[in-house]
Amino acid sequence: MSAPAPGLPATIVGACLRDGGGGSPTAVLDETPLSDEQRRAVPVLAGTSHAVYVSPSGSLRFFTSEGELPACGHGTVAALAFLAARAGGEEFRTALHAAGRVFEGWSSWDGEEANAAFAPGPVGVRTPTETECADVLAALGVAGRRPQPGLAIASVGRPRLLVPLATRHELASLTPDFGLLRAACDRLGLLGCYVHSVPDSSGRAAARMFAPSIGVPEDIANANSTACLAAHLAGRGRTRIAVDMGDSLGSPATITATARPGSMGPVVHLGGTARLLRTVLLSGYGGPRSPAR
Repeated sequence: MSAPAPGLPATIVGACLRDGGGGSPTAVLDETPLSDEQRRAVPVLAGTSHAVYVSPSGSLRFFTSEGELPACGHGTVAALAFLAARAGGEEFRTALHAAGRVFEGWSSWDGEEANAAFAPGPVGVRTPTETECADVLAALGVAGRRPQPGLAIASVGRPRLLVPLATRHELASLTPDFGLLRAACDRLGLLGCYVHSVPDSSGRAAARMFAPSIGVPEDIANANSTACLAAHLAGRGRTRIAVDMGDSLGSPATITATARPGSMGPVVHLGGTARLLRTVLLSGYGGPRSPAR
């Protein structure tokens, strides 16, 4: 009798930690021949919102239970920690590939934590129409309140609505209708809605990312949306922000971003700390798939 097929190994990485704890657990796997359906099953089996598949060449693919994403910020932070641990040494720098784009990532170790950063690429920002805002704001439960000035639709790969609120308390009290929010985002072609407090004088803010359209009602840490906010605020003279997320989910996370002028708009760098938590063997994803001949 042949031995049973081994499970699929996945490294669970805590991405975008705050003060050494919390963060967004992310499944990181070596690239292996799997169907998209099997890739979608992995985050469910791993108990994470996202899974990242890493090839030897540095190509990254990101999946949630709903399907593939062209980019994932906290997934990139997790992948950088995974690759840095494999490479060894105190400093690590590499070229990463995702959705047809090549970009640079780097990290350094501080004890068991990797301080990772990368350049997510150009960020598109525009002012939304009233029609684009109305249904989303109603689904969020803020239609009766006037958001702070600065509503925007921004994109790193896929567009999302940025909604500023005056205080962290207002942010924490949100109770969106996820059915209505998904319907509105699907109709408008939005990845989701990133609601944030107005940054204080030091650039510190809080945010919540609601993305039911990709199978993530609320994300613990959404770094690419933080890149969108950094690019948006750069036009107002803000060059550095630190955004706290995940508190409403009991897993505090923090993402940092800097923005400086560039020939094609603000050049944004995203950062976060990460720790390799454990390796698990996943079964029930459908098993290894033979490569096409």
